Amino acid sequence: MTTSGRIARLVLAAAVFAATPVFAQTNDPSLTPQQLDCLNQTTAAGNANCLQPGGPAPGGSTPGGPSGSSGLPGAVGLPELIVDLFPNPGDFPGVASGGQPATPVPTPNPLRDPAGGASASGGGQAGSPPPTPPAADATPPGPAITAAPRAISGNFVPDEVLVTVAGDAADAQALAAAYGLEIRSQRQSTLLGTSLVRFGIPDGRPVGVVLAQLAGDGRTSEREPNHIYELQQAAAAPSFAFQRISLDEAAANGENVNVAVIDTAIDETHPALKGAIAKSFDAMPGVAVTARDHATSVAGLISGTGDFKGMAPGSKIFHARAFEGGKSTMEIILNALDWAAEQNVQIVNMSFVGPKNALLEQASRGARARGMILVAAAGNNGPGAPYGYPAAYKGVIAVTATDAKDAIMKQANRGPYVYISAPGVDLMAPVGGGTDLVTGTSFAAAVVSGAIANLLHAEPKRSADSIEKALAATATDLGDKGRDTDFGFGLINTKAAEAAKE
Repeated sequence: MTTSGRIARLVLAAAVFAATPVFAQTNDPSLTPQQLDCLNQTTAAGNANCLQPGGPAPGGSTPGGPSGSSGLPGAVGLPELIVDLFPNPGDFPGVASGGQPATPVPTPNPLRDPAGGASASGGGQAGSPPPTPPAADATPPGPAITAAPRAISGNFVPDEVLVTVAGDAADAQALAAAYGLEIRSQRQSTLLGTSLVRFGIPDGRPVGVVLAQLAGDGRTSEREPNHIYELQQAAAAPSFAFQRISLDEAAANGENVNVAVIDTAIDETHPALKGAIAKSFDAMPGVAVTARDHATSVAGLISGTGDFKGMAPGSKIFHARAFEGGKSTMEIILNALDWAAEQNVQIVNMSFVGPKNALLEQASRGARARGMILVAAAGNNGPGAPYGYPAAYKGVIAVTATDAKDAIMKQANRGPYVYISAPGVDLMAPVGGGTDLVTGTSFAAAVVSGAIANLLHAEPKRSADSIEKALAATATDLGDKGRDTDFGFGLINTKAAEAAKE
């Protein structure tokens, strides 16, 4: 066989491998973080020995076996990671799922270039057709693959990768030239502490193959897909939240507390938000605004005033628009998080869910290291769904939703990462043109963000660690005794958390 023939076979095999979702996740509360990591490694490598010394994986079967099951109760195979609970979600242009590149579509990707062409920082002409995949015997540009192509979980932009580069613009250009990529954007990330480059893949190579090619290059530190994230709102009486979370409505106060809301566009003219929006940032300029209700409801539940009173009136909202049509990408969210960090906010509300992504985890660690309190929706994808991120990262307060009788919202994610519960079913909240009932872990997260703003108003120097521990120690236990996979530590008790000291 000729050298070119062997290379062609290698490329074809890599593409098939990259298109196969091999990771599985489980909500089994008995598993330790090490066993969860092992499960992912087991599924990818076919080695179950690390789960039990000298024995097979739990359940007696090997993950990734003929049935595709991990052998663990409640295991869920990817890419069935996200169920969009917005009405008529439709297809997100240019999105791939579970490691499989999407079929090229003639419509442009609105998150990359609403005008229809490649971005100004990348190559290509406006209105140009989708790239033609290379011939079967073509050798991909750049060095040979030095690592096995990655199977990628969750939805992602099929012709982009995100890479952190230690050097300057010249180093990014050199990487682009070496691997046949185009630079679509590049900026210095505050939270990542390095340069973040969004590379385009103009020749149709699978994302997993490109990530594997870049893995052996010392000029890069992290290499990830440009994952897609979704807001967590379910389909929709005066708010019962104050009473349920033990917060005196008459005394509720968030003055001198700054809260970042990373969400959709917002209705700054809504009477409930009069004077509440301190600053706004558009992380996706050029993309037309089609909806404002979600962010308006989230911000109103935190900082609402006038006829509609939020959990922490007087708190200031630093609003970052990062979602359109209920969806966003990793690059856009990282941009919004960096902006929030630069505003010195104390709380970040993240009412969205998506796949595990090393860059988001690194940014979350960086934010927590700055003393920022991160609050995230646990997810609305159902009891059998995989973990929702960023909620499942250490140092992020994962919030699930309960109703007026403290019952769990049926659509809520479950898992040992769930930290705290809060009202999130049929809450009255501001929307365009008035108020309406809203449901979802998005809004439960907003209630918790507002409660924490009250704690910081009462004691401004209180640390993120102190607040996180107080929420856990004082929560009203629900469900099984102690922390469980449905309610976490239980229903937030604001009054008790304020009185708790280290």
